[in-house]
Formats: sequence, structure tokens, C-alpha cells
Amino acid sequence: MNISAKKLATAVSASVALMAAGHASADIKIGIAGPMTGPVAQYGDMQFSGARMAIERINAAGGVMGEDLVAVEVDDVCDPKQAVTVANRLVNEGVQYVIGHLCSSSTQPASDIYEDEGILMITPASTSPEITERGYELVFRTIGLDSMQGPVAGNYIASQKPERVAVVHDKQQYGEGIATAVRDTLKDAGIEVAMFEGITAGDKDFSSLVTKIKQANVDFVYYGGYHPELGLILRQARQTDVKAKFMGPEGVGNKDINTIAGEAAEGLLVTLPPSFDEKAENQELVKAFKDKGEDPSGPFVLPSYTAVQLVAEGIKQADSKDPFDVAAALRANSFETPIGTVQYDKAGDLKSFEFVVYEWHSDGSKTPAQ
Repeated sequence: MNISAKKLATAVSASVALMAAGHASADIKIGIAGPMTGPVAQYGDMQFSGARMAIERINAAGGVMGEDLVAVEVDDVCDPKQAVTVANRLVNEGVQYVIGHLCSSSTQPASDIYEDEGILMITPASTSPEITERGYELVFRTIGLDSMQGPVAGNYIASQKPERVAVVHDKQQYGEGIATAVRDTLKDAGIEVAMFEGITAGDKDFSSLVTKIKQANVDFVYYGGYHPELGLILRQARQTDVKAKFMGPEGVGNKDINTIAGEAAEGLLVTLPPSFDEKAENQELVKAFKDKGEDPSGPFVLPSYTAVQLVAEGIKQADSKDPFDVAAALRANSFETPIGTVQYDKAGDLKSFEFVVYEWHSDGSKTPAQ
């Protein structure tokens, strides 16, 4: 179905649904889709926290076009099959906007459904370029791409002049994608990539990998994936006296890695979005989170808040709740948000986004890397 036909079919379906409901609901439903359970639920907590705060504050200020935003929260466990299930549930719930999903491997199949059903989706966390390479009209994000983050990591590694680098990934869309971007950046910089190795997400024993790293005399390891596996790799590497420096993407920048790795987390390098919670213009918002006992410092909190804000402002700019009109308004305008000025390109990607290299510490804090 081409986009024009799709838009017409969506509009007809929406009109039929409204007539059937007798215009009973005056609320704007926003789906929030991400992991509430499973190994990366900590990142989901950030996503839900940011989106809920935005909905609360927008409603307190009068809502959008006189209507309240209502959250429909679903747990995809960061699993592609579950993501498809919850996407279909959101369709059946009459949701027209989705904040999510979090993991790229979940976002991609879910976004197929949203595009077909005329639902606008903004992911605050999925960085795989493949998500927006398909020419979809209703897919956006409030975070940068692996093609931005990978070179930041690769160029930093090159600046440290390592002799032999291992690039490891979890064989998943996000992990392998970012690892590949790092590997290619290193090769372009003339740095030897001694190993490009995949592990299986969910494994607990990485002794074989650690042995390979040690035997290859690797002095720098980049890992593409999430914190549960890297935490174990760090701990097992240190137990066997591997001295290599380790680095990972925003998927490992979670305080729970300290629980898994212990002291071995000290000195880990992580690429993350800037600390939006430290920006002077965000301090009133930061206080609102802290007053609720919530932590605004996670990498996906304020991008999630921003995603909801963009839905609200897109509706206002379009003077329409039709997702296609809102998508056009998002591409045509710029928006001042907690993550900075947002402008979109044709694909639905941010025209600019910064990733920063931080050094992680064993107490869960981070400082800019030197």
C-alpha cells in the first residue's frame, strides 16, 4: 500500500471507529511501549518515568487542544515477538501515538505495524539506522544513530593508540550494529581489529571469550550490547587478570552494571547522550523528578519526556490529531525541548545529536573521559 492510500484507509478506519464509539472519548491515547520486566527493565524504567512526567505536566497545563493525554503502558520485555504482540494490542486500544519501543530489535518489527495502521511512533532509545532507512512516514526518534555513536567511540579508541583491539557484540540488531560501526571506524583509522566476535545474549559463562582476548594480547575491548552480559564479561576478565581497557555504548551505561561487575566496572568507558539533567534550563524539570523521588539522570529519561512533548507540540502545530498531519508538522518545524533544539530530516532522524565519552566508576557515577 502506498502512503497516500494508506493515509486514506487510516482516515476512513479512524472515522468509522469514532462513529462507533459515539465520540465517547475526548482523550488522546499515547502508548508507552518498552521493557517493564526482563534483563533491561532498568532502561524501561527511564523511558516510562520520562513519558509519565511529560503527560502529567502537559495535562496540568491544560492538555492538548483541550483534551488530556492518557498513557496506555505495555511491556514488550525487549523481545521482538512480544513487541509485535503489544503493538497489535495498542492498535486494538485505539492508540494513535506511541512512545517506544526501547530496544532496536523490538522497535523495528513494531514500527512495521504502526506504519501500516497509521500510528505515529517516536522511539527515545533505539539507535539502529535500519529503523528509519525504510522511508516510513510515521517513524521518529529522540536519540542519535549508531552511525553517529559508533564513530565517536571508534575515534576515541583510536586516540588512545591501542595495539590490538577486540570488538565483541551480542549478535542482536543494536549490539552488532554499533559494534560494526566501531570496527569500521577503527579500520579507517588504521587500528588493528584482532577479533570481531559474537556472544549469545543471556549467557553467563564467558570464559572462552576471555581466554581468546587474553591469548590475542588485546589491550582494548569494545562491546556492543547491554549491561547484563558486559558486567559478567568484565568480572570474569578481571578474575583472569585481563588488563585490557573496556568500552561500550549507552546500553551498558546503567548502575546495575556495578552490581554485576563490582569493582571491575571502575574505568569502563561508555558513550552516552550528554547529561541533559545538568543543563541550567532543565533544572525546574529536574526538581520535579526529584520531588517525586525519581532520577532524571538516566540516558533515556529526558529523551522520553521530549518524545511526548513533541507529540503534543506536533498536534498543536498541525492543528490536527491526525498522525500524518502531525508527522508533517514535526518535519516542518523546530522545537525547543529538554534535549535541545529538535529538527527532523526526511527519514525522521534528528538532524544533530551528540554522544559523549564518559568514564564509569565503581560507585555508579560517571565523569567525562579525558
